[in-house]
Amino acid sequence: MTRAAIAIVAGAASLLMRSGVARGFALDDVAARAQQLAAEAYLEPKGQVPDWLLRLSYDQWRQIRFRSKAALWRDRKLPFQLQLFHPGLYYNRVVTVNVVDGDSVRPIHFSPDLFDYEKKEIASRVPQDLGFAGFRVHAPIKSKEYYDEVIVFLGASYFRAVGGEQVFGLSARGLAIDTASPRGEEFPWFREFWIVTPQPGDTEIVIYALLDSASVAGAYRFAVTPGTQTVVHAEARLFLRKAIDKLGMAPLTSMFLHGENSLRSLVDYRPEEHDSDGLLLSFSGGEWLWRPLDNPHALQVSSLEMQSPAGFGLIQRDRSFDHYQDLETRPDRRPSLWVVPDGDWGRGRVELVEIPTEADTNDNIVAYWVPAQSPKPGEPFSFAYTMYWYGDDPTRPPVGRAVATRRDNGGVKGAPRFLIDFTGKDLAAIPADRIVRGVVTAVGGEESAEIADQQVVKNPVTGGWRLSFDVKPQKKGTIELRAFLDQGGQPLTETWSYLVEP
Repeated sequence: MTRAAIAIVAGAASLLMRSGVARGFALDDVAARAQQLAAEAYLEPKGQVPDWLLRLSYDQWRQIRFRSKAALWRDRKLPFQLQLFHPGLYYNRVVTVNVVDGDSVRPIHFSPDLFDYEKKEIASRVPQDLGFAGFRVHAPIKSKEYYDEVIVFLGASYFRAVGGEQVFGLSARGLAIDTASPRGEEFPWFREFWIVTPQPGDTEIVIYALLDSASVAGAYRFAVTPGTQTVVHAEARLFLRKAIDKLGMAPLTSMFLHGENSLRSLVDYRPEEHDSDGLLLSFSGGEWLWRPLDNPHALQVSSLEMQSPAGFGLIQRDRSFDHYQDLETRPDRRPSLWVVPDGDWGRGRVELVEIPTEADTNDNIVAYWVPAQSPKPGEPFSFAYTMYWYGDDPTRPPVGRAVATRRDNGGVKGAPRFLIDFTGKDLAAIPADRIVRGVVTAVGGEESAEIADQQVVKNPVTGGWRLSFDVKPQKKGTIELRAFLDQGGQPLTETWSYLVEP
């Protein structure tokens, strides 16, 4: 874990910001603001958005649209364009959006003229100096003629991006604090942004953000490179106001309502509905672990210990439209999000939070990295990582992968049966008459569960192999199962991991 004091000449940086002169605007400038902010008492912004705007319905708020002809840099035909969001509905805070252009920093001023209001009675009541809720960056990632949305910053510290062939799905956040904690979660928010004006021929756009909350202030730099995989490199510097029980770095937020592994009965024409179907971990020693997501009956928090993680992410593996039948939201085209730490993050854990939900409008899946030692107030804390937003990548993992997890009650009461389909190029090349072995264990040993009726067979439809087995719990409580395929003592696949609820 990188932990070092950050040398900042706060007075000089603050003077530059007040004068509006950038002089090589960089993360140090935002960090100076964050350090100064952390030294002051936190002030929760209230009343910035009129109550009547917050009472708008979802459809009413969506009918307020930014005028595309007013997009920043549109008239200069630069490789990126910027549009802004109107406050209202869930978005009860306004953020300051600045543009860095050469040696100058200037704010973008709000005006109702920037938006189309379908209802005149709404337009007539909007304050002239209201402010923005967030922004989105557009770039021609699908064709040279059209600028598609690439990344959106909207609400708290949430942001979401897409690659060339995806539609928006899961989100990332700047920071997670005390998620799934009895004391309640704290939601930091990006209160100010600085967006560097791109130059002709640029393939990336740089965004700076100032984060604030009751416990922490922070400075962020995001370098966004759109493409088939949209890559976002993030650097963060945190300054704590007070101690934090659980700090979640590089948090990811998604939705899982039901899938082929679900036991909950929901009335839904869609066979499956989720933005992500699993958590993938890459260990420094070369092991890969896959945990299928679920919609549990009760709050479920899993801690997966790691040393110097090579990567983690929430993945949407199932790309078959027939498995969703959802023409509106197209879950089959939702992006996966993979996080690669910069440097050695040391010892810690990836924590997965699965929250029960009855609707696909709730983001009920959260994953993040928790360092073994949290930073302390008065000790600046820095880290960096790279995010990849993509559709599919055969290198994650480079070995066979679990593409489907199914279960039923099996032939014995109280002994559920699991069927796991593994696929991969190397697996497909193994003839059906060869012996492929399934290695199945219950974490905690035989005293926790007995594995019975285990077999591995070739799946002629997928070209992969299917592992099946029964689980007979030997004790009460949740049991973790792990399994992978092996041939001649050599692992062929990632490790599948699953929690069996009592």
